[in-house]
Amino acid sequence: MDLRIDHPIFLLLLIPLLGYLIWTWLHHRSLLKRKHGIVFIIRIITIIMLVFAIASPYLLLPVKEEQVLFLIDRSASMAGTEDEALKFIEESLREKKETHSVGIYSFASNFQTEAILSKTLEHVPNLSEIREVGETNIEQALQLATGIVDKDKATRIILMTDGLQTKGEVLESITKIAGSKISVDVVPLGRKISNDVSIQSFTTPQVAYQGEEQTLVTEIESTTDTMGELLLYENDQLIFRETIQLEEGKNVFTYRHKGNKEGLVKYEAYIQTDEDAILENNKLTSITMVQSTPRLLIVSDREEGSPIADMLNPSSIQFEEVSAEELPSSLSYMLKYDAIIFDNVPGHLVGEAKMGVIEQAVKNFGVGFMMVGGENSFGLGGYFKTPIEKLLPVEMEVKGKQQLPSLGLVIVLDRSGSMIGLKMELAKEAAVRSVELLREGDTFGLIAFDSHPWEIIETKPLENKDEVTNTILSIPAEGGTEIYPSLSLAYNNLFDLPLQRKHIILLTDGQSATSGNYEELIENGKKKHITLSTVAIGHDADRQLLESLSELAGGRFYDVEDETTIPSILSRETAMISRTYIVDDPFYPVIYHSEGWNQLFEEGVPQMNAYIGTTAKTTANVIAESEKEDPVLAEWQYGLGRTIAFTSDSTGAWTGDWGRWDRWVDFWNTAISRLLPTYNEIAYDIRMDGEGSFLITDPTNQAAFLDVAVVDEYGNELEVHLEPISASKVRAVADAKPGLVFFRISKDDNVYQAGLTVPYSSEYRLQPLNEKLLEEVADKTGGKIVEDPQEVFRKFNEQGATRQSIATIILLVSLLLFFVDITIRRFGWAFFKQMGKSKIIVTAQKVTEEETSVAEILKELRKK
Repeated sequence: MDLRIDHPIFLLLLIPLLGYLIWTWLHHRSLLKRKHGIVFIIRIITIIMLVFAIASPYLLLPVKEEQVLFLIDRSASMAGTEDEALKFIEESLREKKETHSVGIYSFASNFQTEAILSKTLEHVPNLSEIREVGETNIEQALQLATGIVDKDKATRIILMTDGLQTKGEVLESITKIAGSKISVDVVPLGRKISNDVSIQSFTTPQVAYQGEEQTLVTEIESTTDTMGELLLYENDQLIFRETIQLEEGKNVFTYRHKGNKEGLVKYEAYIQTDEDAILENNKLTSITMVQSTPRLLIVSDREEGSPIADMLNPSSIQFEEVSAEELPSSLSYMLKYDAIIFDNVPGHLVGEAKMGVIEQAVKNFGVGFMMVGGENSFGLGGYFKTPIEKLLPVEMEVKGKQQLPSLGLVIVLDRSGSMIGLKMELAKEAAVRSVELLREGDTFGLIAFDSHPWEIIETKPLENKDEVTNTILSIPAEGGTEIYPSLSLAYNNLFDLPLQRKHIILLTDGQSATSGNYEELIENGKKKHITLSTVAIGHDADRQLLESLSELAGGRFYDVEDETTIPSILSRETAMISRTYIVDDPFYPVIYHSEGWNQLFEEGVPQMNAYIGTTAKTTANVIAESEKEDPVLAEWQYGLGRTIAFTSDSTGAWTGDWGRWDRWVDFWNTAISRLLPTYNEIAYDIRMDGEGSFLITDPTNQAAFLDVAVVDEYGNELEVHLEPISASKVRAVADAKPGLVFFRISKDDNVYQAGLTVPYSSEYRLQPLNEKLLEEVADKTGGKIVEDPQEVFRKFNEQGATRQSIATIILLVSLLLFFVDITIRRFGWAFFKQMGKSKIIVTAQKVTEEETSVAEILKELRKK
């Protein structure tokens, strides 16, 4: 037990106080009588105790209990070592004593509990599943472990790892542990691999020209002499395949390829062998910017193809035409093109995942985008609230410019157990979008069904959209599938309502357990002008039934394989019945002055037959609009890309005289030239600078003025932190996963784009134990390298202790002495003498009374 003081500096107050008291004694001791001398001494003691109380004294009491925490590294580089680690812990637990509390925890990129810290742990439990094993963060694991333990008890952390940290810096964190009651013992563990082949690097030219011979260099590391097969791909197409002889150590293979692709071209190297311990390190990718003539992608679902393609000159622009369903969802594919045109493409065939990738390509990489009208485009195509609407200069909704029909819409939604997960969430999101498209006062209802119908929202006029939205989003998924009763309820709810348009949307992913008289139900509904559209989700839906129902009821049938298209389908259905989107009334468009377009309309404007109604966004540049002030041709800048909305069609059916206009071809060439981006000729050098760190070099020495965006292969924009290094260098830090990442670097009005490969984590590289790091961790925390399990519970270097403050006790004693001081000065010693005499008198009285009582009792006994 030790006496310690938290704030010893306050003891300096004793110097002037004791000096004053000594001076008082020396100068006035002749005047101090006996009682005054005692008071003076009491006062000195009181003052000294008050000063000690201010200094916060405490007793350090020993704690016999001790703590041991096992930290197991379960990252990818430790694969196959779990059994060895568990065996080590099991053997060490045999030496555990009653005073020991033991906990078991594991870590990789994250930290998780296997057995909580307790005295009752006797055996090792089965380890739980761990995810995200591609990183090792020892620093975080130690920080969290030290936060679990009782700081007053002696603690030993048993770190079981190979020391190959890929995230964080453990040596920085252990400075907080050093000098505490916590020590770190290290148990070196590592997997033993005899056969592994890995691609260490794969390089291609950063910039090349179409038709130029490019050098592709692959560096392969092998642990033994073996045979392998090397495969090289260009934009996922095999261009080279060869059986190669690998020698132990480093192997370099060079392949020369004459590339005919253009834009950002992805190359991939892959090595395969008969015996390979780690498959994750067998593949690397690289990106080359191949410059060439502009490339255009036309997305169209017409069997005869898009008329736009027939009006383009292949010598001035290269183009490719694909259907919506064939459109890939990777960003690398989109970046092969300088511009993309959607020619009358319905949104549900595209899907929101592809839309999101296109939005990133436009926003961050300057790819142009144009949407052309038709019965499957804009609002009628189901683009409401989608990434495509976000990037276009027009909104899909027509806002209050025409008399709209009275409307009743009922959604019949399958909420059975098979809808659990993404399907249900997207279905609810789709229903919410439908509500947003409706007007206040439109009739809406929602029936969710499993084995029974559940009328979630009563079929009645909309009054509070927010309340309805919240109700829809709270629908759970469970139960079986029974379609007919719910569909019958929807028809009954709409049957007698005096509305101009009544429509039902049935959405299911299963087959009804029983059948009903659908024909009679639908025929009765037709008499009341009720239509029905059906949506079949996945392979298990009863397509035959759903298609026949929609055909009988005069609606549409949607066969959905990609769940992300569900919101577009319901948006399209709602738009088709809730608005008169197609404006079919010949007119002469009003042309506004706009740079780049003026010369087209110098000799006049032809008549146009029809267009799809939309609403121009506030900052959009409207070039042509109808007599009803609806935009026909509008453009704006979205991020780095320019987008155009042409609400009439490309076939001539809607455009009327425009399709016979002698400037019709010039119109499309002008639109495409407006879409094409302008790129900076300066080639910024971009290199990896550690995990998630990229070094960008600006040859113009203006790195501080760069605007950098980073997007992954799937179109997700990554958060970027820029750290200036020098006038010519800046470091971009982003949480980029292994694979391809794309950079957009802009300065002023100039844009540069490039792709870079983020290699697989160093977890998958063959590396020896980091013995130096492990020794430093043990030495700096007072631990040791442990090989024998029995050493884990050896005697601790330092005993735990807990603090017991005594400041309050000292303060109370000093206050008591202070009151004694006041009493003596006020009443003198006579007060204490009088208290003593009073006590003697009271005691004597009690004795006399007791003697009298005894005498009386004896007297009574004699009488008897």
